[in-house]
Amino acid sequence: MPRTNTTRYALLGVLRITPGSGYDIKKLCDMSISHFWSENYGHIYPMLKKLEGEGLVTRESRQTAGRPPRSVYEITEKGADELREWLLKPAENHPMRFELMLKVFFGQDLPAEDVIAKLRIERETHARKLETYRGIEETLNNNEPQRSAPGLPFWLASLDFGKRFSKVMFEWCDDTIRAIQNGAVRAEEKI
Repeated sequence: MPRTNTTRYALLGVLRITPGSGYDIKKLCDMSISHFWSENYGHIYPMLKKLEGEGLVTRESRQTAGRPPRSVYEITEKGADELREWLLKPAENHPMRFELMLKVFFGQDLPAEDVIAKLRIERETHARKLETYRGIEETLNNNEPQRSAPGLPFWLASLDFGKRFSKVMFEWCDDTIRAIQNGAVRAEEKI
C-alpha cells in the first residue's frame, strides 16, 4: 500500500488552527510540531499549490503597508473534511531510523570513550529539550489565546510525549554510559 503524503495533512492541520502564508506556516510548524514532525519550504510551497488546485485551501493576496503582497492560505470546508477523514484513520507505522542506535549497536569497533562521548552529547540534547518543553508548556498554560484554545489539551498531550521521550532518552544515556563503563572495566580486568 502506498504511503500517505503526510505533509498535506500537516499543512491542513496548521491551516485549521490559523490561516497564513507559507512563511507563517513554516514558522508555526517550527514553534509547535517541529519537535516531532519537520516540514521545510521545499515541501510546503508545492503542497500548498497542490492543495489549492484540489480545492482544499484558498489563497488570497494580502498587502501590508511597506511590504510586497503575500499569499495567505486558508483551509476550506472540503479541506477540513479531508483532514477529519485522515485524523480518523489509524496512524501508519513508520520504521524508526535512529543513527545513534546504529552507532551504539556497532560500537564494539570503537573505543568505549568514543561511544560514551556520543551518548553524553545525546544526553545534553535531551536535557535542553526538556527545558524547551517546560518553557512551551508554561507559555501554553499561562498566555492567551493559547490557554483558552480548543486545541490546548491536544497540544499539551503532544508536548507531554516529547517530555517523556526526552526524559527516557536522558535516563537511557546515563544507564548506557554506566553499562559501557562497567563492561569496559571488566574487559580490562581480563587482560
